[in-house]
Amino acid sequence: MEIIKNISWRSIKVWQRNWSVYIETWLVNFVMPFFEPLLYLLAFGLGLGKLVKEVPYNGVLMPYLSFITPGLIGTIVMNYSFYETTYASFVRMYHQKTFDAILSTPLLIEDIITGELLWGTTKSIIAGTSMMIVASFFHLLVYPIALWLIPLSALGGMVFSTIGMLFTSFIKTIEQFNFPVFLFMTPMFLFSGVFFPISVLPFWAQKIAYIFPLTYLVIIMRDIQINKFNLAFLYSLIILIILTIILFILSIGLMKKRLIK
Repeated sequence: MEIIKNISWRSIKVWQRNWSVYIETWLVNFVMPFFEPLLYLLAFGLGLGKLVKEVPYNGVLMPYLSFITPGLIGTIVMNYSFYETTYASFVRMYHQKTFDAILSTPLLIEDIITGELLWGTTKSIIAGTSMMIVASFFHLLVYPIALWLIPLSALGGMVFSTIGMLFTSFIKTIEQFNFPVFLFMTPMFLFSGVFFPISVLPFWAQKIAYIFPLTYLVIIMRDIQINKFNLAFLYSLIILIILTIILFILSIGLMKKRLIK
C-alpha cells in the first residue's frame, strides 16, 4: 500500500520536534500528569470508595479503588493521546503552520502524520506511567505484572491517537472539536466500565458499551490488575490491535487528502 511505503524513518524527526517543545515547558507537562490521577484517587478513595467497599469482577471481589485504578489509567491514556492529535495537532496544522514548514523539507505528509501519531502515543505512555506511579503509592498495583500496563498504554495511546487524527482530518474549526468530545469521548468515559462493571448495565447499554475502544482497553488492564486472563482478555487485545492497524492507515490517508487540498 502506497501510504505505508511512503512512511520513512524521518517521521521520528516530527516526534523529536514535538518532544523538544514539550521539554521547554517540562515543569507543567510533567507535573500535571501526576496531580490529575492523585485527585482522581483521593476523590474516589475518600468519597465513593467509602460507600462501595468491593466490586465483583471476573470471579474476584476487588476493593473499589483497586477496581477503578485500571479504568483510570485507561482513561488518562485515552485523554492525553486523543487531545494531542485533535486540539494540539490542529493548532500545529492550522494556526502555527508547522505542517507547512515541515513539508518544505524532504519529509512527506505520511511522515508528518506518523510522527504526530507517535507523539500522541508517547504522551499517553507518559500519562499512563505517571498514573501507575501515583497508584503504586496507594499500593493499588501488583508488580512486576503491572509493568505490562506500560506497553498496553502504548497500544491504547495509538488507538486513540488515530481516532483523534480521524476527527482532525475533517473538522474545520477548533470549536467543532466540542462535538466529538461531548458526543463520543464523554459517553465512552462514563459507560466503558471505568467506574462499574458493564454487566450491571441493561442489555442494550452493554451492547453500546462494547462499541467503545476504551471498554476493551479497560478489560485488558483490569485483567492485568488481578492477574487473571480468559478469552475476553485475548478478544479485547486482538480488537485493539486490529483497530490500531485499520485506523492508522485510515487516519494517514484522510489527513493526506486534507493537506493536499
